[in-house]
Amino acid sequence: MIEHKNWTFPYAVNPAFRKKVAYFSMEFAIHQALKIYSGGLGFLAGSHMRSAYELKQNVIGIGILWRHGYYDQTRDDHGYMGVQFQKKFYTFLKQTDVEFTIAIDGEDVKVKTYYLSPEEFGSAPLFLMTTDFPENSDKARAYSNKLYDNYGENRIAQHMLLGIGGAKVVEKLGGADIYHMNEGHALPLCFYLLSQLKNIDAVRNKVVFTTHTPEKAGNEEQQIDFLQRMNFFSNVPLELVRHITNAEGDNLSYTPSALYMSKIANGVSKLHGAVSREMWKQYKGICSITHITNAQNKKFWADKQFDRAFINRDVGEMIVLKKEMKRELFEVVANQTGKIFDPDVLTIVWARRFAGYKRANLIMRNKERFLQMLNNKKHPVQIIWAGKPYPTDHGAVNMFNDLISYTHGRNNCAVLVGYEILLSYLLKRGSDVWLNTPRRPHEASGTSGMTAAMNGSINVSISDGWIPEFAKHGGNSFVTPVADHTKLSVEEIDNYDHENIMNVLENEVIPAYYENGTKWKHIISNSMHDIYPFFDSDRMATEYYQKIYNAEYNPVENLIKSALEGEG
Repeated sequence: MIEHKNWTFPYAVNPAFRKKVAYFSMEFAIHQALKIYSGGLGFLAGSHMRSAYELKQNVIGIGILWRHGYYDQTRDDHGYMGVQFQKKFYTFLKQTDVEFTIAIDGEDVKVKTYYLSPEEFGSAPLFLMTTDFPENSDKARAYSNKLYDNYGENRIAQHMLLGIGGAKVVEKLGGADIYHMNEGHALPLCFYLLSQLKNIDAVRNKVVFTTHTPEKAGNEEQQIDFLQRMNFFSNVPLELVRHITNAEGDNLSYTPSALYMSKIANGVSKLHGAVSREMWKQYKGICSITHITNAQNKKFWADKQFDRAFINRDVGEMIVLKKEMKRELFEVVANQTGKIFDPDVLTIVWARRFAGYKRANLIMRNKERFLQMLNNKKHPVQIIWAGKPYPTDHGAVNMFNDLISYTHGRNNCAVLVGYEILLSYLLKRGSDVWLNTPRRPHEASGTSGMTAAMNGSINVSISDGWIPEFAKHGGNSFVTPVADHTKLSVEEIDNYDHENIMNVLENEVIPAYYENGTKWKHIISNSMHDIYPFFDSDRMATEYYQKIYNAEYNPVENLIKSALEGEG
């Protein structure tokens, strides 16, 4: 066991980033070996922690040690998606002396804390809580078993473990200047701080909030009486909770509550910041919502040899290396599916979290047209899908399995399982085209295309999330026209986007790859040039200090703002 009595680092903190920040997130994708993440939120948090370390910022990560991770994506006996919850054990994590109890649903739950050293994987210090040990009841032990447990009590208990438990970890480390909630899961943190500080302005002065969900239906909402029963509010009187959060009726919504209890908030792209301000504008008196565009850590994600060849303008070496990276990916394709892909053939990859709005099957909307592209002998293509649906999202799982069924027997398309850091890395290195098809404006940011671009893969995308801040059609990427969402139905939008994606692929992308090598190489070079440094997480981590952590909170200004909004 190691002692952690004080907020200490095994390195000198950069004076430009001296404010003490505790970063709360349900998931962190730090390394393939530490499986405590599901998708984009974790990948974002992992890159943030890496850049915090590289910049020597005064930041620690606060999370949960998920005993079974998210889930292990496997194949069943028929080759369709299988779900496995396997216990994970990590010898590189060190148990600390930071231990305490939390009152959850009428039970005192013991919490222990593990530490990930910065030297292990090159990240800011990370403290991970667990309830899975014999001193707890079976019910309490299950709280830290599965990331995003869908069972009611467990789900709320997990939010309490992150928010209240994380606050207690920070207390034992000597306190923080800023508590950063990466999404609304850690909301109980705010009520715990209120129970300790006894002043809502004192809470707001310390809390900042990043929202990732650009649709109201995707924001957590729970029955307020149920939350009180669980002790979600840390004994703050319900009347005061309702007053602070403006909660009416039976439910409490996480995002507006967080906006009422923070000094400032941010969306994760320029477009998402505008969407968020529009979404929550009827909530008078919430904090300001700015934006900090998500980014990914180039040092971790970019292939070093390929990047060196790009810096040296050695196009010949880049071509050789790209084929080698494709062959490495195709070994995985062969191992999983028995299909042999050709490194000389244009390879399109769609890979990200599997959710309905991301539309993995958009290019198959007109199957006859899709098959014509797939079976073109003059200009052949290879297509790979990968991603993890939430195990109980039956629509997404069915879509995943439908893709497996459709690709069965077709030698130039495949569906891979096990989409985690390692497979994500291989797909980004081994793809020629990174296909992105969200239903605008549902993609808050998206970051997979950033790391694909760092590895010489060209983005072909709907104009959503981070893409409008990056894309120059035909210059560094290919981007489709924006559908009129004020006039078109969802079905019409999907038809419109399908038509444009197919037009771009058939008329611009595929011909450029096979008939205009000079243009293709030019787009790759522009893409790699334009992705850095703005879409590297060092910029993002620096902006969080400049725009969020160091922002001043003035309760008088906040009251005036609220009054003016009320008049409006």
